[in-house]
Amino acid sequence: MLKFYHYSGCSTCKNAIKWLKTHDIAFDPIAIREKPPSISELTAMLAAHHGDLRRLFNTSGQDYRNLRLKDKLPAMSIDAALKLLSENGNLVKRPFAIDAKNKIHLVGFKEAEWKIALP
Repeated sequence: MLKFYHYSGCSTCKNAIKWLKTHDIAFDPIAIREKPPSISELTAMLAAHHGDLRRLFNTSGQDYRNLRLKDKLPAMSIDAALKLLSENGNLVKRPFAIDAKNKIHLVGFKEAEWKIALP
């Protein structure tokens, strides 16, 4: 089943949930702040996005700005970055949807991408 990490106050997450329900796609909703994705899930997502670490970060979030990650991220090791993401769900770009069995790795909500990945 699709694991769907989200934040209830996020309009993009709400749009993704609406889309999933409209298309009768079953998903397991997980509150991203309380339970961020695991390092193994983050590693799988990173691989699916060709190693683009920045793509996994919520770059418009306050935590990202407060930690000055724009400047720090380029020099940060992948292990350190994934550990940081796994410990702070506010830093993870959302929604974050993953189904390793079916090779589905979606971060952010772009309807065109979701239509292809979730036919």
